Amino acid sequence: MFPSWLSTHLTRGLGIAFAFAATGYACVALWAMLKRPRRTWASNDTQPRPATVLKPLHGAEPKLYENLRSFCVQTHPNYQIVFGVRDPDDPAIAVVERLRHEFPQQSIALAIDSRVYGANFKVSNLMNMLPHAQHDVLVLADADIYVKPDYLARVVAPLADPSVGIVTCLYYGIPGPSFWSRLGRLFIDDWFAPSVKLSNAFGSTQFAFGSTIALRRDALATIGGFDVLRDLLADDFWLGELTRRAGLQTVLSDVVVGTEVGESTLKDLWTHELRWLRTIRAIAPAGFALTFVCFTAPLLLLGLCLAPGPVTAGLALLGGAARVLIHFLQRRISDQAFAWHEVLLIPLRDALLLMEWAVALAGWQVKWRGQVLHARGDGSAPRT
Repeated sequence: MFPSWLSTHLTRGLGIAFAFAATGYACVALWAMLKRPRRTWASNDTQPRPATVLKPLHGAEPKLYENLRSFCVQTHPNYQIVFGVRDPDDPAIAVVERLRHEFPQQSIALAIDSRVYGANFKVSNLMNMLPHAQHDVLVLADADIYVKPDYLARVVAPLADPSVGIVTCLYYGIPGPSFWSRLGRLFIDDWFAPSVKLSNAFGSTQFAFGSTIALRRDALATIGGFDVLRDLLADDFWLGELTRRAGLQTVLSDVVVGTEVGESTLKDLWTHELRWLRTIRAIAPAGFALTFVCFTAPLLLLGLCLAPGPVTAGLALLGGAARVLIHFLQRRISDQAFAWHEVLLIPLRDALLLMEWAVALAGWQVKWRGQVLHARGDGSAPRT
C-alpha cells in the first residue's frame, strides 16, 4: 500500500499529465492547421496531360448523382471517366446512364464485371476497370466524393515531376439531416483531418486516402499493379506505402474534397468508425495506442477530476479554446457555416471516439460492404 500522501501526489500528477497531454495536442494541432504548406504545386503545362478518373461504385449512395456529376464538369481539357460495378443490377448504373445522357460530349465508360480476385472487392472492381482506362495518368476517387471544377487540373499537376509517386487529398464531411450524421462529420473534420495535418507539418507523408489518389500508370506498374492490393483492407494507404518503398514521393494536395456522411443511426456510425479505427490500428499500431491524447474533452474532464485546481483549470480553458478553434477553422475550409450549437457536440463527439478507440483495441474484425473481414496487423484482410 502507498502512503496516503504519496497516493494523493500520484493522483494529482496523473490528472495534470492528462490535462497537459490533451491541451498540448490540441494546441499543436491548431498550429498545424494554421501552418502554410511547405510547397505548393502548379503545372507549367499549357495543356495538362490527359487523365482517366476511376470511380468504383456500389449501390445508390446518398447524393450519388450530385457527387458523380461534379466529376463531369471539370475544367481539365482532356479526361475520361471510368465507372465500375460488380453487379449488373446495381442501381448506380442508372445514375451513370443519366450522366451519359446529360454529358454526351464527355468520355464516360462503364465496366460491369463480377470477377473477384481477392478479399477486397473494391480492388477487384478496379482491376476490372483498368483495361478501359485510355490515359497514363490515373485518378482514383471514392463514389461519395464531391469536388470543385478545378479539382482534376490541380490534383494531377504534381505528377509532372517524375519523383512523385502519388498525390492524395484530405477531405471534409458533408452531413446529412440526421444527428448521427453530424457527429460523423465531426469525426472527419475535428479529429481525423487535424491529425493528418499535424503529421504532415512534421514532415510525415505516411498516408494516402480513398478520397483521391492520383498516380501515373508507370508508378502503378512499378509496385505490381492493383493485383498486389487484392487481399489488403487499406488499399488506399498501401498504394501510397508501396510507391514510397519504391523511392517515390507522396504529395498531400492543397485541394480538399467533400465526402458524404450518411449515417442515420448510432449503430451505422459506430460500425463505420470502428472499421476506420481498426484499419488505422492495423497500419500504425504504436501510434494508434497513443491516440487517446487526441480526445480532448474526456481527458480534460478526467484531469480536472483527478487534480482540481488552478493549473488543470487553466489547461482545460486553453485546451478547450484550441479545440473550438479547430472546429471553427474546419468550417472555413469546407465553406460550411459555423454553428455555435455544434460546439456543444464536441464533448459527446470526443467521448464517443474514446469509447470506439477502446473497443478498436480489443479486436480486429470489421464489417464492410456486407463482408466480415479481419484487419490484421500486416495489412491483410482475410474474409471470415
